[in-house]
Amino acid sequence: MPERNGRTVRDLRRGNRTAVLQKLYFDGPLSRFELGPATGLSSGSVSNVVADLIADGLVEEAGSVDSDGGRPRTLLRVAPDSGQMIGIDVGETRVRVELFDLTLTELARAERGLGPQGCYDVEVIAGHIRDGIAEVLGAEQAVPGRLLGVGVGVPGIVEHTPDQGAVVHGQTIGWDAAPLERLLRSASQLPDRVPYFIDNGAKTLGQAEMWFGAGRGARNAVVVLFGSGVGACVVTPEVEHGRAVEWGHLTVRVRGRRCRCGAPGCLEAYAGAESLLARWREGGGRPPEETDEETALTAMLAVAYPPEGTEPDPVALAVLEETAEYLGAGLSDLINLFQPERILIGGWAGLQLGPRFLPAVRRHAMTHALRHPAAKVTIGLGRLGPDAVTVGAAILPLAEFFASGGRRPEPTTETRLPAWRAALRERTPR
Repeated sequence: MPERNGRTVRDLRRGNRTAVLQKLYFDGPLSRFELGPATGLSSGSVSNVVADLIADGLVEEAGSVDSDGGRPRTLLRVAPDSGQMIGIDVGETRVRVELFDLTLTELARAERGLGPQGCYDVEVIAGHIRDGIAEVLGAEQAVPGRLLGVGVGVPGIVEHTPDQGAVVHGQTIGWDAAPLERLLRSASQLPDRVPYFIDNGAKTLGQAEMWFGAGRGARNAVVVLFGSGVGACVVTPEVEHGRAVEWGHLTVRVRGRRCRCGAPGCLEAYAGAESLLARWREGGGRPPEETDEETALTAMLAVAYPPEGTEPDPVALAVLEETAEYLGAGLSDLINLFQPERILIGGWAGLQLGPRFLPAVRRHAMTHALRHPAAKVTIGLGRLGPDAVTVGAAILPLAEFFASGGRRPEPTTETRLPAWRAALRERTPR
């Protein structure tokens, strides 16, 4: 029966389950007594919801605490083994697939390298994902019947279509409306009930840092993905679930270097790891041959900042210093446009370079940004390390799980897309 505001009793119950689950997940363990004021529900509603969640195996007891003059209060928590998620990072050098339990503890992982030049044929990538899913689901701790969904972080713009699901426009890797979700569904052995959630990798990185990393507590933040190329996720009060922006294709130099997207003068043509290594090579440097970008960048750092008493490679050092300047200038644009409280740098290249040249990046950002927003922002590194994209990808099915009150929804694009976005918006830390 619908209520006057249009919500049905079923909607109300689902909302109550969501409220209790999320509060226990992020702030638990808690007692029934504490859940009332924490969720705004009456004691009777809390008791009913908790009883349902325990009966469904989603909540379990976690010890007790003394109360003021009464019986000890039983603590409750979300049961870690009541659900599992798969998070996938389609990166520049490899496809990483990880299986997590409900508390995002890693249970298994599989990786497929893309080779020195990277092979981004969408059929090949879909095959890597399929094989990785099969491998992690074959691990001892995997329980396929408890799989809530598969989240995938990809480079490029993701468009959700009614006929093919998620379609990826990845200009820098040659994907022109690649029907990735359709390919995964046709190649995977997963049952139809298991949904796929595909989004931009910078956005999944940003969501992970906002929920569990260095972004917690911030309302305005920018999380930068610095890898072979660069991208960013912007979180504001108006866009609380985060929005991927193609920051790497901001023009920083008219008639400048040709970017891998084909346009001249993009930030990515100067600040991405691929261009950084290319400029070192063009200046006479010798990156290791027939190796991936991560290994080559490690070698570049070693010769640019050698042990004391050894002369640095002047070309490598000059390229890194120029890269810090371009990154700082690019960050100043984000500061002026979005006035964030925090800017966080992640991605494999950002984590490699950050400890060495973050002070220079900060200095250049402050030089180019307007004084007022610059005075309010902090610039630092992400905390979740190289697995942040896979963690963020796994958050997508987790958010859907919360939005549905702990029930598995029918995996249709039309019903699941608003639900998981609503859950992300609700959970973004204040």
